[in-house]
Amino acid sequence: MQENIQKIRSMIREIPNFPKDGILFRDITTALKDADTLKLTVDEIYEAFKDEKIDYIAGIESRGFIYGMPLAYKLGCGFIPVRKPNKLPAETISIEYELEYGTDKIEIHKDALKAGDRVLIVDDLLATGGTAAAACSLVSQVASVVGMAFVIELVDLKGKDKLPNDVKVVSLVKY
Repeated sequence: MQENIQKIRSMIREIPNFPKDGILFRDITTALKDADTLKLTVDEIYEAFKDEKIDYIAGIESRGFIYGMPLAYKLGCGFIPVRKPNKLPAETISIEYELEYGTDKIEIHKDALKAGDRVLIVDDLLATGGTAAAACSLVSQVASVVGMAFVIELVDLKGKDKLPNDVKVVSLVKY
């Protein structure tokens, strides 16, 4: 496993001063374009959750869709998109959450989940934890969150502290 994580880490490009000065951006596009790395990434998350009974993957827009879809296929479960406002065509439920400078909102279809469903939330990055915590709260309004999976975690930003203690959180590459 550790060898796989090192391979994934080696394929994540670092771009200094993006999107603004002082930020070191971790770019997953280089890991996505490499077929072996993409497979390793999905396989590592699969290994962490294969023994859980998972009914749905909830992928957070938009990079959570990238990893969530093949993971749902591999786990044999459905996929639910967690979207920004006004992107879903049917009736939605939503949650508003705090950002550094303002608020944002995410939504799922009202009929996407039901009581008793077991959900794994997937995204590419855990940074400050605001979006991940909001997705967890949104899904928890209806169903059970059995886990959260991230390709990258920026540990110094302490986003994991915003997530429920009773939810399994897996981050493959930690910076």
